[in-house]
Amino acid sequence: MAERNGRTVRDLRRANRTAVLQRLYFDGPLSRFELGPVTGLSSGSVSNVVADLVADGLLEEAGSVDSDGGRPRTLLRVAPASGHMIGVDVGETRVRVELFDLTLTELARAERPLEQRRYEVEGIVGHIRDGVAQVLDAAGIAPERLLGVGIGVPGIVERGPEHGAVVHGQTIGWDAVPLEELLRAGSPLPESVPYFIDNGAKTLGQAEMWFGGGRGAHNACVVLFGSGVGACLVTPDVENGRAVEWGHLTVRVRGRRCRCGALGCLEAYAGAEALLDRWREEGGEPPSGADEETALTAMLAAAYPADGAEADPVALAVLEETAEYLGAGLSDLINLFQPERILIGGWAGLQLGTRFLPAVRRHATAYALRHPAEKVTVELGRLGPDAVTVGAAILPLADFFSRGGRRPEPLPVGPAPAWRTALEERAPH
Repeated sequence: MAERNGRTVRDLRRANRTAVLQRLYFDGPLSRFELGPVTGLSSGSVSNVVADLVADGLLEEAGSVDSDGGRPRTLLRVAPASGHMIGVDVGETRVRVELFDLTLTELARAERPLEQRRYEVEGIVGHIRDGVAQVLDAAGIAPERLLGVGIGVPGIVERGPEHGAVVHGQTIGWDAVPLEELLRAGSPLPESVPYFIDNGAKTLGQAEMWFGGGRGAHNACVVLFGSGVGACLVTPDVENGRAVEWGHLTVRVRGRRCRCGALGCLEAYAGAEALLDRWREEGGEPPSGADEETALTAMLAAAYPADGAEADPVALAVLEETAEYLGAGLSDLINLFQPERILIGGWAGLQLGTRFLPAVRRHATAYALRHPAEKVTVELGRLGPDAVTVGAAILPLADFFSRGGRRPEPLPVGPAPAWRTALEERAPH
């Protein structure tokens, strides 16, 4: 039975479950009495929904609080062990796989280094498969208990009915790679466990908006600053965020060659790979054989020596120029989207840290239009280097919440009988 707006009783029941779950997840523990005002549900609906969620094992008691003259009120919280998710970060230097419980407490992790930035598809697929198997085994979690596997990747992700998620990663040499299909082939996971694959900047943005510096903002840009650069835009129209290829805006006509093949991209000046290349070209000497993270640490030490020694003028000049390019790039985000907040994350952004931030802010303000620049704050992300992995794990968690805390139902072999559909829609909530 459907309401006039087209919503069925099942839709309403799912929405009520979602409302209670999310409030307890972000603001709990709460009592049944407190859940009414924060969800907008009647006391009867709250009681019914809570009883349903407790019966499903999703909620558990978390002590009690005194009430005004009555019996103590029982507090409720989301049960951590009622679901598990895996987050995967296909990064520039490693593939990181982490297993979380429903409250995003890390239970196990595995890391596979990428030697010499090798992005062979079969190698990445193997790293993901092996990492998933390793973390499940380490925590003793059966694969069928997973709500899903979220994966953050470089590039543009498209989805279709034939191949699932397909990755177009021009900077890493991936041309229409059917990643989901490849992971399914020979996967240790049952078909009932879904994959959620998205751009790494999007998963970083998801994490910062749920748990980090983006909480409470309605309009924000979250920047991923690693070997390359990318961004996630969050607006009231795109609540879960949308990845934008910000790193491939042209900042200099006929400029440096970018990893994507074009000339003058922001990434060719502001990404860590390009930053280190420019230091070498100007005579800098990163440690021999060092990976990017180690080399950037050495560059920062040369530019800002801790022992009062004389700074390396070449390293300092390249970093200052990079701050200007990054600030100019942020001014484009400010002018185009007028965000309340800009958060800078990613391993390179966090490594450059607070020493780098004032110059970036100054240049962003100088290049942007005055009115939107006066309203935006530019800060570092708060979730550290694991933010992409956490955000990837949020993808299956967000889907689970949107279903009212129910796992995806297996696809039916044929259409359900009309009498069964009618009974389900009329069932009390």
